[in-house]
Amino acid sequence: MRERWARYPDDTGDSDGGEGALPEASVMEALLSTCYQASLLREEERPVIFRMIFASPEEFPEGDGPPEGLHRLEFDKPRPFDEHELRRLSPAADFDRSLIGVSHDDDGDLKVWGVVHSGPRWLRGVQGGREPSAPLPPVPVVEVEGPGRLQVRKGSVSIAELEAGRLGDSYTDVFASWWLPEMFAPVRAELVELHEEARREAASVEEPWAPLDHDLSRKVAQQMFRRLVSTVRDARHGGTIIIVPPERADEVLAGRRVSLKHAFVDGEPRRRFRTLIVRIMNRLAQSHGRGEEAAYPRAVGWEEYVWSEDRELAELDEAIFEFAHLVAGLAAVDGAVVMTRRFELLGFGGEISGELEPVQTVRNALDLEGESTIEEGTQGVGTRHRSAYRLAGSLPDVLLVVISQDGDARFVRDKDGAVTCWDQA
Repeated sequence: MRERWARYPDDTGDSDGGEGALPEASVMEALLSTCYQASLLREEERPVIFRMIFASPEEFPEGDGPPEGLHRLEFDKPRPFDEHELRRLSPAADFDRSLIGVSHDDDGDLKVWGVVHSGPRWLRGVQGGREPSAPLPPVPVVEVEGPGRLQVRKGSVSIAELEAGRLGDSYTDVFASWWLPEMFAPVRAELVELHEEARREAASVEEPWAPLDHDLSRKVAQQMFRRLVSTVRDARHGGTIIIVPPERADEVLAGRRVSLKHAFVDGEPRRRFRTLIVRIMNRLAQSHGRGEEAAYPRAVGWEEYVWSEDRELAELDEAIFEFAHLVAGLAAVDGAVVMTRRFELLGFGGEISGELEPVQTVRNALDLEGESTIEEGTQGVGTRHRSAYRLAGSLPDVLLVVISQDGDARFVRDKDGAVTCWDQA
C-alpha cells in the first residue's frame, strides 16, 4: 500500500497524498492485520465479509445519504477495534451497501465509531450501470471478501489485493484492456455510420443535433456486458458465452464446431441490442441539440448520458439492461449462448464439438494485455472450460466468457497462436 498509494489517483483523478495520505505504518499494519484475522472467522456459520473505511466521522457531512451521498451513523459510544467486533458488526454492515467506520479516539487508540451507508451504486463499476455513485474520500478502505481475501482501496480506487497468499496490484478488469475494445472496433464503426445516416435525415428537416462522442457506443456496450457477466455470476449456475465475428454467423448456424439446440430466426429481434445502441446515440444527440443547447460546446458522450434526465434515454437504458438479463437467463440452460460481435443473438444451448483438437495447456494472463503469462494445464478444470479451450484453439477470432458455478469469470481467446485466458475481477 505504501509503495503504491501516491501512484494511484483518487476519484477526482488526483494522485496527491493530501488529506488522503496513509497513516503511519504501525496503524496501517494494525488495520490490515485485524481485518485479515476477522476474515478467518465465521459469524453464525456465515463467512465474515465487510468493508472498512479509515476516516473520522467528520469526513461525512450530515444530511447526506444514498444514492448520491454517504449516510453517516455514529455510535453514542465507540466500540473496540478488534477482529471479534468486526465479526459481530459484519451482518449489520452489508458488504454491498455499507462500510464500518474506524478512526483514532481521543487517546490515539483505534475504535469503531459507526457505520457509513453508501448504497449499492459503487458496484456499477463491476456490474454495469450509468448511475454515478457517491465518491468515497481518498482514505484507506479495506474490503474483506472471504477467508484471507483482502482488497485495499484509496477511496473507490483499487490499489492492492491479497488473494490465496499472493500480493497483487489490484484485480484484473478485462474491460480496461486495449485488446477487448479493439476486437469490437469494426462494429463500433458500423454503429457510427448508422448514427450519421440518422443525423443526415435530421439535418434535412433542419432539426439540430449536438455533436456526438463516438466512444459512447463502446461504453454503453461495456456496461451491458458487465451486467450480463455479473447476472450470470450471481445466479451461481455458471454459463458460457461465445462471441464470433459477424461473418462466421452462417458457419455457426450450420452447426460447424458449435451445434445450437435453440437457434433464433433472422430478423430485427435478433439484433435488438444494436438497435438500442443506435437509438441511444441518436436520442442523446437530439436531446442536447435543442433550444439553448444547439451550440453545445463539445461532443456529448458518456458524461451527458449518465446525468441525463431525458425519459426516453432512461427507458432505453433500462431496455439495455433487460437485454443483459435476457441473455443471462439463456445462459442458465445447458450449453453456450452464441452471439456475434454486434451482440446479435444467434441462439443458445450451444454444444461445442468434442471432435475439435484438445488443448493440453493454456496461458493465464498476469496483466491486462496478456504480455506476461504463466502456463497451466487443463486437466484440473471442468468440461465447460476444456470445451471453451478447444473452440478457442480452433477459431483464432472467437472470444469466450466462461463463468463457473462459484462465480469465477474467465475470458478466453487465441493470442499469438496460443489459447490465453484472463480472470475477470
